[in-house]
Parts: sequence; C-alpha cells; structure tokens
Amino acid sequence: VQLQASGGGLVQPGGSLRLSCAASGFTLDYYAIGWFRQAPGKEREGVSRISSSDGSTYYADSVKGRFTISRDVAKNTIYLQMNSLKPEDTAVYYCAAQRSGRSSYEIWGQGTLVTVSS
Repeated sequence: VQLQASGGGLVQPGGSLRLSCAASGFTLDYYAIGWFRQAPGKEREGVSRISSSDGSTYYADSVKGRFTISRDVAKNTIYLQMNSLKPEDTAVYYCAAQRSGRSSYEIWGQGTLVTVSS
C-alpha cells in the first residue's frame, strides 16, 4: 500500500508542471487525496484536496486560480496541474490519502521537489 508522487522539477517563473500521485495496493475510490508542500525552513502546508465522495475540491488561497487537482479513476492516480508558477511555490510536494470517515491522512507519498527559478 503506497502512494508514488512524481513530476517535480526545475521550471522558470510563469511555467507549468503537472504532478502525479499514483496509488498502488489500494483503490482511491474511498479516499480523499490531499497535496501538501514544505519549503525549506517552513512548516508543511495544505495546497489542495479532492474528496472521494463527490469529487469536490479545495485550494489554498495562495494557489487558487493557478493549480487544478483532478482524479483519473482508471489509472488510480491524482494529478495536480500547476500553472503560472512563482518562486514561492518552490517546495517538496507530497500527496496523502485519507480514508472516508477517518480524521487524518493515513498514507503518504515520498515527495517530489518543485523548484521555480530563473
């Protein structure tokens, strides 16, 4: 049972990246998925979330209008499309799964580094 985050890299300000979070050993049908990030010297923050029940989404104010979270049921994968990237988006990005009815995220991916720099 694991989540595999990928898609990070170096991009110039204003550029785009798409992160993937692939689940193995379990189905995402009953899990909400959240994307988090942690920049050097800062606390981890929630970036986005997609629910398991109705697909409703949440975005932090800092990424609203620039990031889009989506789910591919057939591939058992969650995506985070990041556009208009800014240097302050530089961080290690993690995905995590929260089982329906549970109060915390139970399964965490290993993180993927996003660096926004010219």
